[in-house]
Amino acid sequence: MVYRDEDLVTRSKNGDLQAFEELVCRYERKVYSLAYRMMGNYDDANDIAQEAFLRAFQAISGFRGDSSFSTWISHIVTNLCRDELRKRYRISFESLDQELCLGDVEVKKQMPSSEPGPDEIYERYEFQQELQELLTTLSPEFRLALVLRDIQGYSYQEIAELMECSLGTVKSRINRARNFLKDKILAQREQNLTNKRLYNLKGGEANEL
Repeated sequence: MVYRDEDLVTRSKNGDLQAFEELVCRYERKVYSLAYRMMGNYDDANDIAQEAFLRAFQAISGFRGDSSFSTWISHIVTNLCRDELRKRYRISFESLDQELCLGDVEVKKQMPSSEPGPDEIYERYEFQQELQELLTTLSPEFRLALVLRDIQGYSYQEIAELMECSLGTVKSRINRARNFLKDKILAQREQNLTNKRLYNLKGGEANEL
């Protein structure tokens, strides 16, 4: 039998450890993904994820259900990441469609129905690595807004509530972050194309010799 989140939360409040473990199983991947996109490395993401579930367990009795458990645990992760980044970068910030449009480049949630070939898999992997590196160059407030929207799929209103800032601020930061990534990715691809042309040119010269 599959229990609703609400039922598992109620049972967890009554001291049912198995119910809370089920919530952890349901959301550990989402929690880890959010932490990784924010922190940029596996070790920090793992630490944040563990701390988030620990805090959720300690505070579950006070969870009133005004939001879903998913939103609540995401809020905990967001605050932990924000606090850690504040300590590291000494900055102050109020906050950070599964479709990121980059000119002719699009990052979509849904994968094609057909099985990708080896080359396509490798290209996706390289793009994901490139995107992750660029995410870490964004200031935390822009990074968090973009991650919550384009990777986690939250609505603008949900992000505003999670980050405790205005809807206009959220939209502005997401738009600016997208434009930043678009410019960086397109510039990098142009550079890669130039390098490839130079490499081919040198190869042709060598063959003539």
